[in-house]
Amino acid sequence: MCAEPRPLIVVVEDEEELIKLITEQLENAGMNVQSYNRCAPALRFLQHNFANLLLLDLTLPDASGFDLLKELKAQDINVPTIFLTGNSMEDDKIKGLNMGGDDYITKPFSYAELVARINAVLRRAEGKADYNVTKNVRTIDGPFDFLGTTVHPDRLEIVFPNGGTHKIGRKELGILAHLNAHVGVVITRKELIHSVWGIHADIRSRSLDQYIVKVRAAFEKNGLSLDCFKTVHGIGYIFEPPGEAKKA
Repeated sequence: MCAEPRPLIVVVEDEEELIKLITEQLENAGMNVQSYNRCAPALRFLQHNFANLLLLDLTLPDASGFDLLKELKAQDINVPTIFLTGNSMEDDKIKGLNMGGDDYITKPFSYAELVARINAVLRRAEGKADYNVTKNVRTIDGPFDFLGTTVHPDRLEIVFPNGGTHKIGRKELGILAHLNAHVGVVITRKELIHSVWGIHADIRSRSLDQYIVKVRAAFEKNGLSLDCFKTVHGIGYIFEPPGEAKKA
């Protein structure tokens, strides 16, 4: 039997001795640890690598933990986050949670509690991901209208006005959902890839083109044109359904 994968925890903390202790405890609990004592290198790592959880101190030499989480959110890098700090001020706790933090642990703390809190957040994060079809669509999302058709995320299916149905793959569904949410605006190729595959995905433009061809073919097969989904050369695409183009 294959061993369960060890979750990767990124620890951002400027106290070197505390980093060593946290690393030892988390590794003993079956986790991998990547640690930094500054925000900047942690951000660079998370821009290019997946992490299961971020354990983040608030007070760091180059920026605050709030600053780092804000920048991650701005770049659509969503990592479950537990703030770890010596500051017990209620206002800071509320601010951290409202920014999207998942928990808040005040120093000093017991390592048993730290491990338990991390495991609780990991379970919640895994539960949310269970519904994901793509980065931008979940099986529990309701159906949506698209050029006279009805797209059903729960069934991975398009129902056409002629009564016909067509099964679609996850990526085609993600593309349709992104177009439906961005009517009348230019969509870059990178934006569309990040929306459907995720910001860390290594997807080539040619692969995106192949999925778009599948989407167009499904509509043409059922007598509908996707001419309003146009290529913007050198940039990406624009989706302008008749009568719904974004007004200047």
